[in-house]
Amino acid sequence: MTELIFRSGSTASGCRDVVVDPERAGWTYSGLTIASLAKGETFELITDDHEYLVLPLEGSFTVQGDGFRASLAGRNTVWGEVTDYAFVPRRRTVAVTAVSGGRVALPNALASEDLEPRYCPAEEVRVELRGAGNCSRQVVNYAVSNPLHTSRLLACEVLTPGGNWSSYPPHKHDEESEAEHELEEIYYFEIRGDEHGPGMAFHGTYGIPDRPIHVAEMVANGDVALVPHGWHGPCSAAPGYDLYYLNVMAGPGTAEWKSVDDPHYGWIRQTWEDQDVDPRLLLAVDGSEE
Repeated sequence: MTELIFRSGSTASGCRDVVVDPERAGWTYSGLTIASLAKGETFELITDDHEYLVLPLEGSFTVQGDGFRASLAGRNTVWGEVTDYAFVPRRRTVAVTAVSGGRVALPNALASEDLEPRYCPAEEVRVELRGAGNCSRQVVNYAVSNPLHTSRLLACEVLTPGGNWSSYPPHKHDEESEAEHELEEIYYFEIRGDEHGPGMAFHGTYGIPDRPIHVAEMVANGDVALVPHGWHGPCSAAPGYDLYYLNVMAGPGTAEWKSVDDPHYGWIRQTWEDQDVDPRLLLAVDGSEE
């Protein structure tokens, strides 16, 4: 079986802290690069047959090339701040330059359409609260159900307060049906540590008898998990430590997220009707309620 957990730094190359391409993942469509750039440093992005988001994690950036230019105001932190970003289609070359120094995520997918590059303002980003009680989490949609059109690429962020569970109930999207859309998925994790330690979280994936897969791992800041198929979830944030993850998804069809719950656990959704959303959400920079 292809390695399904990449520990922090294990895929690094130069300024790229994370490099997970389809070849390394052992699949066809989804990829993710995360680069750390000093002020004024430039990263050349050659998209080839893939489409990309240029998504600031920390800092501001410019994206320029092939007649396109975007100035990304970015953000100071992933913890509760929404950023503007850019879409770069296949067969383009652009320069990504750090204005202030920071980190930028480059979710990508094997593209099926020739599209135009696009600047995407933060105001277009759809932020939603899912679940209730200790299943409350915040989802920030950058390439899911918003005005940006991609051919295959889907990307969102999930913020889970310490002690809560997300990606729950377990669900899957590994075949085509009216309710489900085949998608490969990447999880990139960050954990808000403190003076006591770096924090921790847990991630799980499991399969069905004729497609076995099993992942039950503690994950740390900078780790990556691959979900080629199977039920995935929960992701649980240890008490005292907030959890962030960036999801990147793509598959053979169009850019549409459809999944089905594991029928053993789908009933948990009914219990949310009688619970309040965790008051720590929306998760602000200081962990307080916005």
